[in-house]
Amino acid sequence: MAFSLSVLDQSPIRVGGTAAQALQETIALARHAEALGYHRFWCAEHHSSAAFAGSVPEILIAHLAAVTSSIRLGTGGVMLSHYAPLKVAESFRMLETLYPGRIDLGLGRAPGGDQLTTAALRPGPQAYGPEVFPEQLVDLCSFLTGRMEESHPFARVYAQPRGDGVPDVWLLGSGGDSAAYAGAIGAGFAYAHFINPDNLAQAVETYRRSFRPGLYDRPRVMLALFALAADTDEEARYLVRTRDVWVLNLLAGRNVPFPDPATIDIDSLPAAARQRLELVGARGIAGDAATVKARIARLAASVGADEVTVVTITYDFKARLRSYELLAPGG
Repeated sequence: MAFSLSVLDQSPIRVGGTAAQALQETIALARHAEALGYHRFWCAEHHSSAAFAGSVPEILIAHLAAVTSSIRLGTGGVMLSHYAPLKVAESFRMLETLYPGRIDLGLGRAPGGDQLTTAALRPGPQAYGPEVFPEQLVDLCSFLTGRMEESHPFARVYAQPRGDGVPDVWLLGSGGDSAAYAGAIGAGFAYAHFINPDNLAQAVETYRRSFRPGLYDRPRVMLALFALAADTDEEARYLVRTRDVWVLNLLAGRNVPFPDPATIDIDSLPAAARQRLELVGARGIAGDAATVKARIARLAASVGADEVTVVTITYDFKARLRSYELLAPGG
C-alpha cells in the first residue's frame, strides 16, 4: 500500500440511540482502529445535530489519547471561524504537551451547523466573516509555532504551554480556496471527497501549485472518503442505505438520526428520490473488501495521495467495526 490509512469518525447517532451511546462507540472504535494498525483517528465537529454527537473534538481526543497508546489523534476538523486563534493554539499545544507526537489539528472553514447555531456560536457581538479566515489561519500557525511577526499587534503574546512539539496541521476542504490556503501556509491538505467527489483533481492541483514551505517542507495530500466494506456486495448495499437515505433527509432539510436499513424500502420511494439516492451513493464506495480496497487505491493513485482517511457509517455498530477490519492496513 503506497499510502497510510486512517479513520475519520463523526460519532453518528442512530434512530433509537443516544448521543452518549454514539460517543462510547467512538471510544471503542478508536481502540479498535489502533489495534488494527490505522495511522490516525480523527473526530469531527458538528453542532445542534440530531445525527452527530461530536461537538467538541478537542475534548474527545483528549479522552481518546488517555485510553490508547500509539495511534495519532486529531480533529477533522476544528471549525476555526467560531474561535479565537490563540484559544485553539493553546488547546492543541496543551494536547501536544500531554501526548507528544500524537496530536493532529485538522481545520475547517465550514460552520458545522445551521445559521441559527452559527449565530449562537459566534465569539463576540459579531461573527468572524469568511474574509477573515486567512488572517485567523496565519495567526493560529504563528501561535502554534511561536513565530509571530514582530510588527504584529500580538507579537508579545504566546500560546502556553510552550515547548518544541507542534501538532500536525491540516486544512480540510472540498474546493480550491481551502487548497490554496493550505498551500500558502505549507500545511497538509485533506480533501473531503465524501462531501464533493467532483473537484478532487483540481483541488489537489491547486494545493500543490500554491504550496510554499512553511509548516512542512513538501506538500502532503490526504484523501478523506466514505467507504463501507462487508463480507458480500449484497450486504454492503444493504448497510449503506443508512447513510444514503440520511443524506437524502439532509438535502431535504430534515435534521434526523441515522435510520435502520431494515425500515427502508427503496422500491417504495418516488422515482425522483431513487435517482437522487443513486447520485448520493456515487459519492461513496460500498462493496466487498476487495472491491472497496481496489477503488480506494485507484482514487488515491489518481492524485498521488499520501494518506487516505475513511469515514464509515452504518446503523449497526458491529457492522461498522467489521468494515474497518476488512479495510485494515495489511489486511
